[in-house]
Amino acid sequence: MSQISVSNLTFCYDGSYDNIFEDVSFRIDTDWKLGFIGRNGRGKTTFLKLLLGKYGYGGTISASVDFEYFPYDVPRADADAGDIFEEIRPGCPGWELARELALLEIGEDVLRRPFNTLSNGERTKLLLAALFLKENGFLLIDEPTNHLDARGRELVSRYLNGKKGFILISHDRAFLDGCIDHVMSINKTDIEIQRGNFSSWNQNRELRDSFEQDENEKLKKEIRRLGDSARRTSGWADKVESSKYGTLNSGVKVDRGYLGHKSAKMMKRAQSAVKRRMDAAEEKSKLLKNLENAEALKMVRVQYHSSRLASLEDVAVYYGGKQVCGGVSFTIDGGDRVSLNGKNGSGKSSILKLICGMDIEHTGACRVGGRLAVSYVSQDASELSGDLSEYAWRNGLDESLFKAILRKLDFSRVQFEKDMGAFSDGQKKKTLLAKSLCEKAHLLIWDEPLNFIDVISRMQIESLLLEYKPTILFVEHDRVFRDAIATKIVELPPRAVRAHI
Repeated sequence: MSQISVSNLTFCYDGSYDNIFEDVSFRIDTDWKLGFIGRNGRGKTTFLKLLLGKYGYGGTISASVDFEYFPYDVPRADADAGDIFEEIRPGCPGWELARELALLEIGEDVLRRPFNTLSNGERTKLLLAALFLKENGFLLIDEPTNHLDARGRELVSRYLNGKKGFILISHDRAFLDGCIDHVMSINKTDIEIQRGNFSSWNQNRELRDSFEQDENEKLKKEIRRLGDSARRTSGWADKVESSKYGTLNSGVKVDRGYLGHKSAKMMKRAQSAVKRRMDAAEEKSKLLKNLENAEALKMVRVQYHSSRLASLEDVAVYYGGKQVCGGVSFTIDGGDRVSLNGKNGSGKSSILKLICGMDIEHTGACRVGGRLAVSYVSQDASELSGDLSEYAWRNGLDESLFKAILRKLDFSRVQFEKDMGAFSDGQKKKTLLAKSLCEKAHLLIWDEPLNFIDVISRMQIESLLLEYKPTILFVEHDRVFRDAIATKIVELPPRAVRAHI
């Protein structure tokens, strides 16, 4: 076992006035299975690229391992997958390769197919296997779940649990819990490392936040009390001091020495109260620095005039003339929260697009209610660019509401001035979700809405859907989210469908 040591790390992008990291120091053991979490735009991927030497920085990073980054760049995607594997891990014994593929439930026939014909899930599994077989390698794994279906996530989580020596960026709570033994989190003001999985880290975070909020309230009251006390005592001291130069009603002169002594004692008490107030204020300033902004989101529920919004009956979807699914039958009624499940390539996105009225080759009956207002969130947000205000205007959104939702999802005001093309993938997806929440729709249709979205924001979105109970049809492989939200589950294996409530 060796260590990765980071000392006084400071970094900002060229042209930026804000540091991503400032004077950060910590150590990581190279046999840890480290989950790396933090809100979108905090610098998780940037840190991995600093480890890889992609950017210049202040401070030092020292390590005795070779860093390998996932997703791995494959320049010759038309080459056979076996040749790609050989390039990454030359001379790998066949039995080692066969063992890794078996653990990931991949048939060896994939090695004889062009890499670009593999599914995203097959590519993810093959590249992870190849990178883990490299000697002295320490893997930097950047969001591997975005192209994995539910079964794929279970397999890869179990596979990673059997390995050691990696940093994993992921926002999938169940996935993290299944494969990590330490958590590194980028907070508002620092980076902290804890032993345990995501659930233990989150429990500790909630306990810390609750304790600090309670302490903050106590100190606010104490500061007010000490302030009032100091003002009263100071006022009494001034009165006593001024009375030294008068006379009593009897005409006897006052004892100036006694009154001066009494005044000094009162002034000392006042100064002591002021000092205690300053100490309390200083103690208060240390609290809540890392309290995440997770205000409750809001949306407007729009009732449809009929209880039934849409229905599919014996629908088959075709892609390039080939059937990808068939026998699909289910209904969407008001208040339903329908999770559409299935393996990658089983036609889930096509079904969503079909209900949205897009031109999808199909047979069977797809019935959508008249004047049904649908708000659609697509998987892909990569094309977003331009000014955020103009985007709101172009889509007929209330700009104030739109930006208020983004603020609650951890956008800074500075972010509003940037071109959307410079947003992180998570920030782009939040933009699409904020747009959807602003739209007055009878039905939400969301296609993998949580891809790239940070954990805190996922929990905010969960809470919103559970509170407002909109009618929604969604595809999502995050098991925790799906289990919490869905009131109806539609399983979509190829050429058949089963629905259960």
